[in-house]
Amino acid sequence: MSGETDLETLLHTMTAKLDDSTYVFATLARHGVPPDIKPRMVFEEEEGTTFILKLSDAERHNLPYEFACRMITLDVHSSLEAVGFIARISAALTKAGMGVNPVSGFYHDHLFVPLGREDEAMRVLAQLAKSQS
Repeated sequence: MSGETDLETLLHTMTAKLDDSTYVFATLARHGVPPDIKPRMVFEEEEGTTFILKLSDAERHNLPYEFACRMITLDVHSSLEAVGFIARISAALTKAGMGVNPVSGFYHDHLFVPLGREDEAMRVLAQLAKSQS
């Protein structure tokens, strides 16, 4: 098993990094994505394929999209089997009245938060980590 599983260690050692780009969620036929677009995430669902891509790519190609957001990467190597990490983060953001779309990668968790609320989300995450000290 790779990565940290202890919830308190994860929260205490977590730092967050805000990506410079604005992202959006879109759904398209897989073969319909222009070749010069490199989505941050591709997830195939029964109803269609979901893409998280840069707003600039969606606009350049006139693609329909929803949920303009910013990506925050949690700089702690969390195990895919860690219990409660995303739940605690989601709960803290919920208290601030903010929705979040989390995506877990092999090494890190990524949070897609509403555009314009990224600074507030970063403060909430910093407070959450500090409260575990």
